[in-house]
Amino acid sequence: MGETFKEIQRYRKWWMILIVLLLLVLPFVSVYQQIILGKPFGNNPASDGLLLLLASFMILIALLLLRVSLKTDVGWDGITMHYAPFFKKQILWSQISSAKIVDYGFLGGWGFRYSKKHGIVYNISGRMGIQIVLTSNQKFVIGTQRPDEFMHALKTYIPNLEPQWVDTKNP
Repeated sequence: MGETFKEIQRYRKWWMILIVLLLLVLPFVSVYQQIILGKPFGNNPASDGLLLLLASFMILIALLLLRVSLKTDVGWDGITMHYAPFFKKQILWSQISSAKIVDYGFLGGWGFRYSKKHGIVYNISGRMGIQIVLTSNQKFVIGTQRPDEFMHALKTYIPNLEPQWVDTKNP
């Protein structure tokens, strides 16, 4: 039986929380001024209903940003990747052709991004991940803060998998 690997990554950096709080300042100030104090907000104020709708939308966006996480689980049935709250993906051992540790760089941000070299990159922070190539030749990267542990767990389920470190900056 192979080793398990579990990792949960979240957008919980101090600057991310600051951005979320800043996103909420304008809706709270506008609702407070216009609805609580009864003073129109701005030169061309929106209706109270529209203002409440926009404020609610901004609160939902802020809560969504705080809820996003990348959960990776390596176990007897394969790799489960859950990019909550968006999707969950199960990769069976029989579907995996190869895997290697890669430094995919910044790619213009975090989330899920497309790279010609790596396929879709699913990440929360950092620049390291495990590139998985499926038997169908589809490839993607799962971002991780613990690439060596992730790769070690994969190797216990796929014995012929050679752990590799690939520096994408100097191929």
